[in-house]
Amino acid sequence: MKKLCIFFLLFTSATVFSQVQDAWVYFNAKPNAQLYLDTPLKMLSQKALDRRTNQNIPIDSKDIPIEQSYINQVKTIVGISVMAQSKWLNSIHVRGSQSVINSLKTLSFVEKIDFADKLLNAAGKIAKSQKIRKSDKSKKTKIDYAYGTSANQIQMLNGQVLHQQNYTGLGKIIAVLDAGFPGVNTIQPFQRLRDNKQILGGYNFVLRKDDFYGGVSHGTSVLSAMGGYKEGSLVGTAPDASYYLFITEDDTSENPVEESLWLEAAEKADSLGVDIINTSLGYFEYDNTAYSHTYSEMNGTTTYLSRGAEIAFSRGMIIVSAAGNSGSSSDPHIAVPADAVSVIAVGAVNSSKSLASFSSIGPSSDNRTKPDVMAQGQSDIVSDAFGNIVTANGTSFSSPIMAGMIACLWQAFPLKTNKEIRDLVIKSGDRYATPNNQYGYGIPNFSQALTLSVNAFSKNDFVLYPNPVNDSVSISLPAGHDKGLFLIYNILGQKISDNDITSQTSNISLKSLEKGIYVYKLESGVFSKTGKIIKQ
Repeated sequence: MKKLCIFFLLFTSATVFSQVQDAWVYFNAKPNAQLYLDTPLKMLSQKALDRRTNQNIPIDSKDIPIEQSYINQVKTIVGISVMAQSKWLNSIHVRGSQSVINSLKTLSFVEKIDFADKLLNAAGKIAKSQKIRKSDKSKKTKIDYAYGTSANQIQMLNGQVLHQQNYTGLGKIIAVLDAGFPGVNTIQPFQRLRDNKQILGGYNFVLRKDDFYGGVSHGTSVLSAMGGYKEGSLVGTAPDASYYLFITEDDTSENPVEESLWLEAAEKADSLGVDIINTSLGYFEYDNTAYSHTYSEMNGTTTYLSRGAEIAFSRGMIIVSAAGNSGSSSDPHIAVPADAVSVIAVGAVNSSKSLASFSSIGPSSDNRTKPDVMAQGQSDIVSDAFGNIVTANGTSFSSPIMAGMIACLWQAFPLKTNKEIRDLVIKSGDRYATPNNQYGYGIPNFSQALTLSVNAFSKNDFVLYPNPVNDSVSISLPAGHDKGLFLIYNILGQKISDNDITSQTSNISLKSLEKGIYVYKLESGVFSKTGKIIKQ
């Protein structure tokens, strides 16, 4: 009877797969583009616009919402289900029979259709699929902690140097895209986040509901590696950052719609002004093997999700992704979106900095170095959904450990672009000069990254610190200059204040300024320097 049930289930599943297809339908226009370009607050928050302004990133057609009337017309077609949408790629994810989906080509606003089953596309080819699980599952062992047990995963990255200088992620926003966050709203390790209102919100994209505290506990543990705090047991790498929690992973099945839901969440994160996205998920193999990716697709430009991740980076965010846990399998390579060019793919080492056997390896199929960097991913200290402090294995946890430290570094130098921060992290890797396919550029040294950043910022021997600023800013004049003029303008170019400075009076009070972004100008003899300053 058992064998019969198994055969019946497999037969039924194969039948369903042959009848129902997943596909992406791309539209050819955004007819209301000018309306949104003229009123950007209709599509992006002020926080998002500030991030763009700070990095000199213009608003473009990708930011404009997808045309709702197009979606509505598709929905009226019998046999079509619209599962997700993306304004960045101007597309929707649909489900239905092959013939009904193909009938959408007759609509004047449809540009093309890509089936998840590549054999159904005109040039579709499929090879043996490499296998990687959709998310890195952890092996948990409850243990008793001595004080500082969680220190190693921070100290390995020299992250304590940033924390000692009060760079703890304050002012940076991290979006966590995962499978669920049960317990985050009740258990002790997240009490500090709740008390300080650092959980800004979230959404369950899988179930289309506002309650994001459900799902499986994978996301809970991931979040704890960044934002958890239990004195004497667990300190996350960015305990003072703020967080959005998005459920994009359906743990009950493997389907490419999860790539589309990921993209929806990334677009929402962008619109909310998020700085960093952590995704401890990787996609390669699906329940319907015709949908599975191949290693040749791991080139950063082919898959739907990796193309979306690159667009996310182009909006000014940093994307941090788990490299994957397939290193000891017959198919050991990274999955999407870790293959994307700008995504920081994080592999796993043990507490002694040796490669964890399960950590997925590179290179990408177009022979780029992957993973990018490494962090502790074996015997990591995290919280489970019941508030127990446990150990866990997986690049799922090396990724948020890294993402949290990146938030701290970016806090120290908030006027740097995402490209500059990413570059600093990689250049501080202990294998930067000799990267390989197992360790990438190695284990970053965030103390060194901080020094590299200071040196880059001080090419003219001028330093403005801190930035962002609360009450006052300290100014160091260039060598050979003992006095100067420090001017502040609003973003409209109107002068707000001017201050005489000398080497003895270098502290300028900014208490009177409202919160926001300003432009400063320092003049000292023939020396002149301009830049942006953020008032918190």
